[in-house]
Amino acid sequence: MIRLAIDIGGTFTDATLIDEETGEVSIAKVLSTPFDPSVGFMSAAERILSEAGARGADVRFVVHATTVATNAIIEGNVARSGFVTTDGFRDLLEIGRQTRPSLYDTRFEKLPPLVPRDRALTVVERLGPAGEVLTPLDDGSVREAAATLRAHDVESVAVCLLHAYVDPAHEQRVGEILAEELPGVPISLSSDVAPEFREYLRASTTVINAAIRPVVGRYLESIERRLADAGVTSELLVMQSSGGVYSSSAAARNPVLMVESGPAAGVIAAANLGEALGYRDILSFDMGGTTAKVGLIQDGAPSVTKDYSVGSHTSAGGGGQALSGHPVRTPVIDLVEIGAGGGSVAWVDSGGMLRVGPRSAGAEPGPVCYRRGGTEPTVTDANVVLGRLNPTYFLGGEIGLDVEGARSAIEERCAQPLGLDVIEAANGIVEIANAAMVNALHLISVQRGYDPRDFVLVAFGGAGPVHANALARDTEMPTLLVPTSPGVFSATGLLGTDLKRDASVTLLRRLDELDPREVEDTLAALEATGAAELEREGMPRDRVAFVRRLDMRYVGQSYELTIPLDDGPFDRVQADELLDRFHAEHDRTYGFSAPSEPAECVSVRVTTVGRIERIALLELGRTSGETLPKERRPVHFAEAGGFVDCPIYDRYALRAGARLDGPAVVEELDSTVVVHPGYTVDVDPYGNLIMRRA
Repeated sequence: MIRLAIDIGGTFTDATLIDEETGEVSIAKVLSTPFDPSVGFMSAAERILSEAGARGADVRFVVHATTVATNAIIEGNVARSGFVTTDGFRDLLEIGRQTRPSLYDTRFEKLPPLVPRDRALTVVERLGPAGEVLTPLDDGSVREAAATLRAHDVESVAVCLLHAYVDPAHEQRVGEILAEELPGVPISLSSDVAPEFREYLRASTTVINAAIRPVVGRYLESIERRLADAGVTSELLVMQSSGGVYSSSAAARNPVLMVESGPAAGVIAAANLGEALGYRDILSFDMGGTTAKVGLIQDGAPSVTKDYSVGSHTSAGGGGQALSGHPVRTPVIDLVEIGAGGGSVAWVDSGGMLRVGPRSAGAEPGPVCYRRGGTEPTVTDANVVLGRLNPTYFLGGEIGLDVEGARSAIEERCAQPLGLDVIEAANGIVEIANAAMVNALHLISVQRGYDPRDFVLVAFGGAGPVHANALARDTEMPTLLVPTSPGVFSATGLLGTDLKRDASVTLLRRLDELDPREVEDTLAALEATGAAELEREGMPRDRVAFVRRLDMRYVGQSYELTIPLDDGPFDRVQADELLDRFHAEHDRTYGFSAPSEPAECVSVRVTTVGRIERIALLELGRTSGETLPKERRPVHFAEAGGFVDCPIYDRYALRAGARLDGPAVVEELDSTVVVHPGYTVDVDPYGNLIMRRA
């Protein structure tokens, strides 16, 4: 039996196949197809099955990470949706929050709501903050709203009633009536999607779920149909933003949970590799063709946030809660994502400054050197000109790179306007991209209260290992780890990702008034629901575990911190320990704590985890002598004063125990590792490259 993973990126679609009996890994990488991502998906799947000599019937399950949900929101290709809320709150989406990402930017404009005002309707009902019924639900008003939505020919509906997180009865009744009046139209209830307080965040999350539900549903149906045509009839699992997977049927119902599906896979892969190798504190660095993404893993666990925005230039978790875009309140791997990938376009602004990104050449037309019609120089073009990429061995030789085309584009668009020669301009492009990525590493670590020098940098993605040594040098990180097949590392990580269900309940109580039995009963109820969901998907009960957390804050604060709980029943002893943990976490996060101030519990959270069996790492044979390069070529290193006669190594020929001294370049099918002067590389027993300062 085999496992198959497909990860669709902005430029390339990656595939990994693992034989469960032998542990052998096969990889494939094809250009993405933005016009229809499912075409690239099947191209990668069919290629890897063919090259591995496997049949579709041999596949036990398929795991998929995709940006289709994010792209639909960013590009505005969402379903024609309606919004139903409590009487008097019709303008909830229009008003939103009165915050702005740049306080003094007078030209800032909020994104328009995904549901315009003419499709935002109200029903007669009202609950109080404790769930008491102030105004009973008027069924007739619901049917009137349904008639209006029918006239607007809506494809989906979001329902968010005031205080429905306390008592969902009114919302559930509204959902029943809408289902009767609008047969076949999917209904998203806030009490199912995001049952937490803060009305606008809950409404925005529910609207996003409704807006992308038909789009994601059609996409997943297309994938499953194409897989069946290829003989693959096994279950399709989809990566969640929070770092777990769930079934395609669950993804079709709650697609908001997969908005950050693609970026999360790499962080989970880095955490799993670190666990296998004994590295507990990691900064993951994933640089692909379109973006660079960094995440933080502490004590083996990826950092997770519950507030982020989509459709803006601010990433998930980037510098805190994003203030532009459409806010989403679901668990998501805490990432800082910037527009600095191999395909990021280099340009000279009106002030005569060289800039890189955030716009990308993507897969179509791609960098100039790809010979696919691109005319604007990119980071990849700069690396080609500097000799860091092999023009005859890019993607294993499948793509022959046009060096002269890259030189001409950089000279025309960057060098001549700035009065530089081509090499200076190319080196400037790389250095500017590196500086942006160093800043991203600081955002995910220093801004969160962590010292990056205490972490191991794990670099992957097609372009990540080309730049990672320079980033480790500039951030003074002592150890850099480049895994095997780094270009498809995120896809590989999908195959070791557990099934997850995240659930939460708002429980607003001062800690000195908190009843431990109430908390324990709430936690137990969430665990029972999560376990039942995973069991319905075929996960044995003995492989199900739970992670308990509480959201806490000082009384009067606007935002809270998530504090993990110990195993075992929640009691008064745990409550006292919880307060000490909260003070310590507040001090680490914000630089101060206030033990004399009263604290309160805000929400109770449970993550139900269905453990998927990990595939053991395969050991390499030991080296028996000196490791010889396959060739030599000039490669540019600014710290060495220019081009250096550099040894080029074939990664597939390296054996455990081998040591390489920089400057050097290590090439493989899906990526290239650049080793700067003053660094050494050791090959560990599993073929990972461990890079340290000499």
